[in-house]
Amino acid sequence: MNIRSLMDELFRWCEDGGPHDYSATCDTLKAGDPGTELRKVAVAMFATPDLIREAHAWGAELLIVHEPTFYDHYDRMPEHDPVADAKAALLKETGLAVWRYHDHPHVKYTDMIGEGEVKYLGLEGEWTKGPHIAVNRFRLAAPMTPRELGRRFREKLNARHVRICGAADVPCSNLSLCFGTPAGVFEELCDPEIDIVLTGEACEWKLGEYARDAGQLGFRKALMILGHIPSEREGMRLLAELMSQRFDQFETRYFECGEVYCAP
Repeated sequence: MNIRSLMDELFRWCEDGGPHDYSATCDTLKAGDPGTELRKVAVAMFATPDLIREAHAWGAELLIVHEPTFYDHYDRMPEHDPVADAKAALLKETGLAVWRYHDHPHVKYTDMIGEGEVKYLGLEGEWTKGPHIAVNRFRLAAPMTPRELGRRFREKLNARHVRICGAADVPCSNLSLCFGTPAGVFEELCDPEIDIVLTGEACEWKLGEYARDAGQLGFRKALMILGHIPSEREGMRLLAELMSQRFDQFETRYFECGEVYCAP
């Protein structure tokens, strides 16, 4: 199987999400030749320089990532930028192909990225599609407080920088899963049917303060900011697991890029 054939197959995996306009999709090959035959495929959240080197040392021909490689949603290379130029040179030196797989897994029903987070957290409940791409609803079978849920992210998914705004110790059932940074997060936070909004990144002066005010005014409302990588990487781990089960023509392995922040 070559890269192009694998891309087509993984696109088909997401057809159960229904019609979607992919004319402006970012799910394109960022480096490499689509005709390359595959023996090893690496899967990760980001194509960091260290991860590119690690995947190349393992012998991968292809690295599938969820997020941009060159700091732009469509990976438009910044002009005359030494960091971007050095990263492009590293990819050329290693010969590693990079493909972004972002829109399709979010359109899938259920959202593959959110599905991975819920699965590896060990949450039980009822899943429904939300109003926007990458926004989903999940009703817990047994209520949890935001603080309890935050501890589960830390203990099970090694999320090291979870922040909670609002009613941290009130049992909640209705979650809005806005993993990453999708559109419509503030609208989800304002929805009276939603108890907790979980997201990767948030504007503190707007979303954080709204959640804090809501909690202090007696509303069952909290915002949990997980960090972009911890909020989505389990979806890519699930992708690697599913690919290992489905494809025997090549080996698949998940690689951990690590969180972007470090402690002082």
